[in-house]
Amino acid sequence: MEVAINNMIDEVRKPVDSELTGSQRKAELQSIKQTATDAKELLIDYQRLEQMVRELKETGGIEQQQDYSGGFAERFSK
Repeated sequence: MEVAINNMIDEVRKPVDSELTGSQRKAELQSIKQTATDAKELLIDYQRLEQMVRELKETGGIEQQQDYSGGFAERFSK
């Protein structure tokens, strides 16, 4: 995920081709804007995952939850 974010940031940093005009330039700028938005979303998700990992290390992990509901046969028996 980190590599993808870095690649997107590199793409956004590239200058827009000065030879593009009109709709081509507009499409290029829109593409850069979309890449920046996608990179932002990935970065937010990455930070959330890092925070989750930190919290799990502090608390000692996820405790396995017990499922006390009936099994397949018990749910469909009449």
